[in-house]
Amino acid sequence: MLGGGALHELSIAMSVFEAVEKEAARRPDSRFLSIGLRIGELTAIDKDSLEFGWEAITRDTSLQDLKLAIETVARQQKCGQCEEVFRAVDFETQCPKCGNPATTTISGDELDIAYIEVDET
Repeated sequence: MLGGGALHELSIAMSVFEAVEKEAARRPDSRFLSIGLRIGELTAIDKDSLEFGWEAITRDTSLQDLKLAIETVARQQKCGQCEEVFRAVDFETQCPKCGNPATTTISGDELDIAYIEVDET
């Protein structure tokens, strides 16, 4: 049985599956090999739950052999004062160079399909 958190990952897996199905419909003579996702650490997505959901959704479909690759993107901040770019660890977002407490998140909140590897032979 899936918990509430796992339902979030299942929903994401289903959205990715639907996107791949649409692309597969456009390329009926192609074989889809892998799909890469970029997931930021701020998204609170559990990688294991997402992989489990992916396997459950693709089982016994034309995409069951499609490999899911997940790249985790670290949270990075940028200081508006000195322009320093730094990795935020443990939610510490103060600029380590100048001490400015007002920095902007520039990565770590992604949830993107980075690529779909297709064999069109």
